[in-house]
Amino acid sequence: MLVEIWSDVVCPWCYIGKRQFEAALASFAHRDDVTVEWRSFELDPKAPARRELSTNQQLAKKYGMSEEEAEAATARVTGVATEVGLDFRWGVAKSGNTFDAHRLIHLAATHGLGDATEEALMAAYFTRGAPIGERGTLEEVAGEVGLDAEEVAIAMDGVAFADDVRHDEQMAGALGISAVPFFVIDRAIGVPGAQTPDVLLSALEQAWSTSHPLTMVSVPSGRAEASDSAEACIDGSCAD
Repeated sequence: MLVEIWSDVVCPWCYIGKRQFEAALASFAHRDDVTVEWRSFELDPKAPARRELSTNQQLAKKYGMSEEEAEAATARVTGVATEVGLDFRWGVAKSGNTFDAHRLIHLAATHGLGDATEEALMAAYFTRGAPIGERGTLEEVAGEVGLDAEEVAIAMDGVAFADDVRHDEQMAGALGISAVPFFVIDRAIGVPGAQTPDVLLSALEQAWSTSHPLTMVSVPSGRAEASDSAEACIDGSCAD
């Protein structure tokens, strides 16, 4: 079963949603049969490599609120993050363009390290305050997850995986995805937002049931042994 997750590495609800999904997957009976693929989504494709405004200043400017209101909003998100074991430090977060970060995730995915790189980039941004749009951060994260430094340098110097990022974003548009996180299971079930583990687990189970329908055994007719083995209880009542 394939689960595709559209996400941006500077999206707080995407990081929270990642933890919620991981909790759901841990409870899913068929978790070993699930493949997870991270899909690119840029919240602000026109962002500079690094913004000088703080997170609260950016929110205040974008949504026309006061910095006090922005601070209250980030405090609420921080509280939710804490509940799932994440340490958000908005005071040190350094936002910026995430296009190259998404290219790095695609590169890592070719080595089976897509999830590890998604996690490391989010941790670098939300917890350590690493400037997410700068080359040095990407190289540091690449080293943490075990990617080859030379391969990373060649990819970042050129346009490797740029088409993959754009393809993911085009798919998002085709599927009607306008906000992240967004979970797509077997291209049949879509789950928007950082839902609770129970909701995500239910979606996984629904998708599994759809792709693995129960097949009933055909019982031969006219055979005594078949009839003798066919007793069943109905409505809580059983014949002696």
